[in-house]
Amino acid sequence: MAMTGEQAWEYAVGMLQVDGLVPSVEMVEMIEKEKKGEMTEEDILRRLHEKYSALSGA
Repeated sequence: MAMTGEQAWEYAVGMLQVDGLVPSVEMVEMIEKEKKGEMTEEDILRRLHEKYSALSGA
């Protein structure tokens, strides 16, 4: 049985929590927008790439 998008996000966040990590407020907001159809997975990937490329000076 395939996982729904919501289940996949819950799994991903749960895997972070197992390691003692917590997703940022910004990430949680993007996940909620993706669940509502307001953002796509590609939008999230693009925003994360832009953010972390800028932080690394790339």
